[in-house]
Amino acid sequence: MNKLTVLAVLACSFGIAVAKSPTHYSLRAESMGGAHVAVVDDKEAVHYNYAGLSQINRIGNYEKRPEQGYYPRNWFGDMRLTVGGAGEFSKFLSTFDDVKDIQDLFKNAQKDAEKNGTSITNAKLDSLISHPKYIKTINSYDHKNLDVRLKIDAEMAFHNFGAAFWMSGGVAPYIDGGLIMPYVVVDTFYIDAVAQMGGAYEIIKNKLSVGLGGKIAKRHKVNMITIGLANYSSIKDTLENQLDNATDDFFDAETFSLGMDMGVLYQLTREVRVGASLRDIYFKKLAGETLIPNFTMGVNYSPRFMNSNTGFGRKFNVAFDFADAFNTEKNYKFCTHLNFGFELEQTLAAIPGLNNEVRFIVLRLAGGFRGGYPTAGIGVEVLRFFSFEAATWGEERGYYTGQDENRIYMVQASIGF
Repeated sequence: MNKLTVLAVLACSFGIAVAKSPTHYSLRAESMGGAHVAVVDDKEAVHYNYAGLSQINRIGNYEKRPEQGYYPRNWFGDMRLTVGGAGEFSKFLSTFDDVKDIQDLFKNAQKDAEKNGTSITNAKLDSLISHPKYIKTINSYDHKNLDVRLKIDAEMAFHNFGAAFWMSGGVAPYIDGGLIMPYVVVDTFYIDAVAQMGGAYEIIKNKLSVGLGGKIAKRHKVNMITIGLANYSSIKDTLENQLDNATDDFFDAETFSLGMDMGVLYQLTREVRVGASLRDIYFKKLAGETLIPNFTMGVNYSPRFMNSNTGFGRKFNVAFDFADAFNTEKNYKFCTHLNFGFELEQTLAAIPGLNNEVRFIVLRLAGGFRGGYPTAGIGVEVLRFFSFEAATWGEERGYYTGQDENRIYMVQASIGF
């Protein structure tokens, strides 16, 4: 392998930057493939379709809505405080080992350059030619994304009213092999903070509901940081220097933006509900970025024979959405906009005869496809106060489904009623 070949192999790197609206990660919805615009029967209506707030204290309440009172939901409302996070831990560990190997290679090359009186650049190329296995190692993490996300939610929802304050933060640095020296580049560090509230109104009783909500959003982004991986001290010093910059202007009012969401929900039959929402209509740029509103249409099917309104209640939903219809950036494949999912919620321990008001343990399993990638999730509710959830889904980094999957694994814990 000659030097020209080495340069050609290491030069193949590219980046794709995508501006997204602040995104609330509902693990219930994500585990169903994101198909939720017509499901919305709890606090998630605040994030997916405000019209769904009309379902709270109606679905699951046989006296108030007998035609739909066949599966359990909270009779009073839905209030939760949630903390969650996600990270590709196995990728971090493998990348850490790769970086150590390359550091050793470059240190040896530097010693050879000093010993033989050659330039450090030639010494590095000679070292790579002598150890071709490191070419593969560098190329394996060339522009390799490492995704970490955190979320904090405070949500409440009652019949026809809901509000939430939530923060979602993430960093997705990529390691770039470069021509000679590998770097880690952080260009997507962000913190989104959103406060929102809204309500629903039934135009046709038990049939047609509309919803409207407003929001104020703040996005903080850190300018691109490039860190050489030749030694650990450069990484440490650079991160310490950027720590203050990450929060200096977080409360700068000029970086806030006002927005609104609207939605509609129609109960077509006892088992079929259709819905549509237009979300993230922002009236000015957010952190200098113009955001495209999210228009989504969907349908939810709740077969009567699969649902139970007994003490050991059971709920089953199958949903399908055509999501983010106005966004054509990744429209090379039709399935990019298609979301499909199902969920099964079963009460495992309760006091029978109390119309499921006392539920000790509830288990929820879900799965589906989000933009062509498989999703799955599990949730456990204990004493209707503690909830634990885990979900996985795929996001496309490239331009079409199947080009470059980013697999997300997220867990969260909640307290509330």
